Amino acid sequence: MEFFKVEVRESVGIITLNRPPANALSSNVLKELTNVLDSLEQNEDVRVLLLHGEGRFFSAGADIKEFTTVPSGEEFEKLSTYGQDLFERMETFSKPIIASIHGAALGGGLELAMGCHIRLVSETAKLGLPELQLGLIPGFAGTQRLTRFVGAAKAAEMLLTSDPISGTEAVQVGLANKSFPEEQLFEESLKLANKIAQKSPVSMKATLELLNYAKTGSFYEGVKREARLFGEVFTSKDGKEGINAFIEKRLPNFVGK
Repeated sequence: MEFFKVEVRESVGIITLNRPPANALSSNVLKELTNVLDSLEQNEDVRVLLLHGEGRFFSAGADIKEFTTVPSGEEFEKLSTYGQDLFERMETFSKPIIASIHGAALGGGLELAMGCHIRLVSETAKLGLPELQLGLIPGFAGTQRLTRFVGAAKAAEMLLTSDPISGTEAVQVGLANKSFPEEQLFEESLKLANKIAQKSPVSMKATLELLNYAKTGSFYEGVKREARLFGEVFTSKDGKEGINAFIEKRLPNFVGK
């Protein structure tokens, strides 16, 4: 594999995203993650998955430079739908998935983390959806999952300001389960994974299935609408300006078209 390392320790499958420098989520990264999930789901020795990032970040977001190669709004919508389907698969996965988040989980990186069942964070980690800063919107179900976890008012603040929150605050608002000093995070995450792995795989699978009944029909309607608007916004003048400004390392000049 090019972007992921997989190690099985006892009953825990440790998935390490390794795409320096920022572990950005390109379409190829998402496709490889699909293959990783296929393999670990079939491995009866693995009862719990633990996902973390190599280097300075969990994942600093989607691969913005790749967006410049996407030819149309319809292709952007397809990309959005692929990511949404992948993260929905994670949230409905038959085995628990724990995200161990250090450094930063921004944009697509936070959407990836929100697709996991449990999120553990370092106290100083930065979590946010800064897409509006680029004249864009989240596209991997971020608008819907963030609202479920933190409520409408906090989600509106985080989306409209683009300001990230710390790992400590993420726990306070319900976005993460627990926070730890960064040097303790991975071992604490592994400790939790090992504890959960002692449970019956049959009962865990049933529990994970039942948890997803809490998602309403409007959640799925919102996800579908997000994919459509993701394509429309990316092909707007402001969307193109935001991407170019990001690549050119300057402030964007949005005109509302």
